[in-house]
Amino acid sequence: MATVELTANNLETTIHENNFVIIDFWAEWCGPCKAFGPTFEQSSEKNADIVFAKCDTESQQEVAGAFGIRSIPTLAIFREGVLIYLEPGALPPAALDDIIEQARKVDMEDVHKKVAEKQSEQQDVH
Repeated sequence: MATVELTANNLETTIHENNFVIIDFWAEWCGPCKAFGPTFEQSSEKNADIVFAKCDTESQQEVAGAFGIRSIPTLAIFREGVLIYLEPGALPPAALDDIIEQARKVDMEDVHKKVAEKQSEQQDVH
């Protein structure tokens, strides 16, 4: 599957209508971003069950700001609508493969339970 362009217009639907989404925050002027691009694209071809999205931090400053992106490239991984990974840095192919495999193994039932507990705690405070 080829990568999709992530914008403020399709951010919510991309994250919430897909089980597994990986976002590459990048910019045209960023050397490490350009070096990481082919690795990201190759991974998208190998993992057809995952939505691979690229977010240009220059044209989508609002989206980058919402994620607190301060360094690029930054990789974000969502499973079942929950952000489970957000780290800056260009990765070699083997490291990206490893992170994807780790993300696949995350117990999402447990994650959803913890998110619900956290939300309940926050409501109790208010």
